[in-house]
Formats: sequence, C-alpha cells, structure tokens
Amino acid sequence: MKPGQILLAILFIATGAARAQEVPAAPGSRPAVGPETAGPSGLTVGGTLHYDLRYSESTGYGNGQDGQQWSISSGDASYANTNQRLPFTMQYGGGYSWAWNGPPSAGGVFQHLSLSQGIVRRAWNLMASENVSYTFETPTTGFSGVPGSGEPIGEPVSNPLPDQTILTQNTRSLDNFTTMAIGHRLDYATTLNIGGSWGQMRFIDKNGQNSETLMADAGLTRRLNARNSVSGQYSFSRYSYNGASFATQTNTLQFGITRQWNRRITTSAAAGPIRIASSGISGTGSTALPASTTLFLDASASYQFLRGSAGLSYSRGTTAGSGYMLGSKVNSVNANLSRTFGRSLTVGVTGSYVRSSSIFAAELLYDCQGNLCLVPLSITPLTGAKYGGAQATRQLGRYINVFANYTAISQSSNLQIAVPNTPVGYDTNILNGLNQMIGFGIGYSPRETRLKK
Repeated sequence: MKPGQILLAILFIATGAARAQEVPAAPGSRPAVGPETAGPSGLTVGGTLHYDLRYSESTGYGNGQDGQQWSISSGDASYANTNQRLPFTMQYGGGYSWAWNGPPSAGGVFQHLSLSQGIVRRAWNLMASENVSYTFETPTTGFSGVPGSGEPIGEPVSNPLPDQTILTQNTRSLDNFTTMAIGHRLDYATTLNIGGSWGQMRFIDKNGQNSETLMADAGLTRRLNARNSVSGQYSFSRYSYNGASFATQTNTLQFGITRQWNRRITTSAAAGPIRIASSGISGTGSTALPASTTLFLDASASYQFLRGSAGLSYSRGTTAGSGYMLGSKVNSVNANLSRTFGRSLTVGVTGSYVRSSSIFAAELLYDCQGNLCLVPLSITPLTGAKYGGAQATRQLGRYINVFANYTAISQSSNLQIAVPNTPVGYDTNILNGLNQMIGFGIGYSPRETRLKK
C-alpha cells in the first residue's frame, strides 16, 4: 500500500471511530448553534466538524525554479468531539500538486494527519496522539507544509513537524510520530507526568538517511497559584539509523515555569543540560564517539487578539538529524501572526529561522572493503534555513473566498555532497540558495457544523 493510501485509510478509520462515540448530554449544557447532523442509521455524535476545499496556481523563482509552475488542489478537515471524559480531535490537510513546468518530482501527493484521543478521570488522564506526514519537500508554511496551497498560515497549529529542520526539494518523505502520555494528580496542585514517543522518517526515493527516534520522559508539575506553575522533567532520547549499528543517545534534565499574565498573554520557559553520547561503530571500527554536554532551552509567548492571535518561540535542543546528519543540534526561532480585519479580510504572516549542526563531524558510508563505518569529515555539517510567508484571504460570499500568498525559502549549507549509490548512499536534494513563490486561488469554506449529541 502506498503512503498516501495509508493516510487515507487512517483518516477513514479515525472518522468512523469518532462517529461511533455516543456522548450523553452534559447537565446544563447549552444548545448547539448552527445545523445539527445525525450519524448514519440514527447513531448520533456530539462535536464540531469543519472542512475547506481550495484550488490555486503558483509560480516559483530562483535556485533552479525560475518559471516553474504548479496547480494545487487541496483541502483540510477538522473534528473535535464534546465528550469531556473521552476527548478526541482530528486534523487533516492534503491534496495534489501538478508541476506543469518543472521536474515531476517537484509535485505530487502531500498529506498531513493528526489524531489525538484522551481518557480523563478524576485523578488521572491518558492521552495518545498520532502525527503523520507525507510530502515531496520539507514542510514549511501551513498545516500540510506545502507553500502556495492557500492553507491558513500564521496560526500556532501550522508549524511543521519538529524533526524536519533541513530544507529539501524533490524529496519524498514519510514522517510519523506516535506519543502517549499519562498524568496523575498527586494532590490539588501537583501532577506526575510520564510519557513516551516513537518516530520514524523514511525517504521514499532513498535520497536521505532513514532514521528512528525513541523518547521517554517523567516529571512533576506544581501549580503555584491561578496564574503560575513550575515543572521539572527528565527525558531520554535515542536516535538510530537504518542499516547501521550506530546510535546517538541524549539525557536531558530541565526545569521550567509557565505564567498566564491575563486572559490574552501566556509565557513559558524551560532550561537544562543535555548529555550526548553514542554507541556502535565509528571510523576505526567499534569505538563510540566522544560524549559531550550542551544546553537545552525552550521559551514561548502567545497573545490572543479579539480577532486573531500572535506567537513567538525559541528552541534549542537535539533531533535525529533530518536524514542528513547523525543527530543534530538545532536552534530555531518561530513567529506567527493571524488577524481578521472587518468581516471579510484575514491576513496571516509566519517566519522561521533554523540552524542545524551535526552532533558529530562524520557520516555513515560503506568503505572500499564493503564494511559500514563512520567516515570523519574535515568540517562539521551545518545548515542555516530561513523561511516565511504571508497570505491575504477575502470572503466573496457566504462560502466562497479568494486568496493570494507569497513565500520565501532560503538556506545555506555545506551538505551538498554526492555519495556513491550504496545501500545507505544517496544524492542530497538539499536546498542551497533562495526560492520564492507567488500564488493565488479560490476556496470553498462552509460554516462549521455542530453534530447533534
């Protein structure tokens, strides 16, 4: 089964599961506003459902994309139930991009699906989530990550998956991340949190290094008062690579604080040390590379307008390496803004800067004797990526809208290397330069449907 078919199957199953939940009416609940819809065969569910359909035309400039043109048909859907004990949410975005002028690999199917199911009880709660993406380039703006499609940008939910920090082109990849977390309230103000996650990144055309991520964490959160809370957490991560015994491990200890200044402004910050080590093969055969220590940082601020939102975040940590590094140290800054003017005009702006440097100045290769080994490099692999976009959407009627957008993507990298065609070899499609895209299109967006309980 192809990756796109897998995603559609997951979406079908998830939607069926959402419809299968029969939710009793909460005491004192307010009547739903808007049309009421019953499920098949008289089975009723409670929640909100929304979807959009779009068609756009885009043109690219710069770095070999001069004159390239795309037609993009896409859509998205979101669902959230109203069961407070069994909360479920689903968000999907995807479509198809036709590359009329340019290589066929510059377009194709793109999809992103996010599912979350919770179980809430008096003193404990459990949350499981699935986040899977299939695309032909590194996701940047919008939920599915394909610029020019007309998806809303400037919203916090539009950030791409965190382990794809190196910008690529004409590179089909499947990225999947599964998370489970358990929280137990020890007293009125203290909560114990335990979680784990598993992620994998696969390159369909073998032009990147497949990798897997395993993570586990445990920590305490203490509510100081109505506006302030503090936390402490220990986490372990392991990054491994397909066909290699080499792996990278990290141990992180962090302390954080969250403050809600008022109903509109919230800030959070966390910091702590990261210990990085490795195991498995090295350039000499079996010795692990030297361990090191770096700093973990994470800070964010959000502001809710009456007709929009804004956010700013900074993160410093480690990832599996995005398919081109044996683990990477990542520094990233993200900003977003979404604002509605009047009743018919919405403007969104987003921007990011990401710096990725390899944890080890080495790469996996087969040597001349056919043995897998780590080859030391004279330089540390490094990329500096910047991307941003702006979009204006105007309502023409009750359900129809038109939009125009602009996206700029830039990256400098010393990873432009060609590796012989071996079981772990690949030719990189890493962006090195500036690309710009201008797009416009039309969309159909019916109002949100409230499903009857």
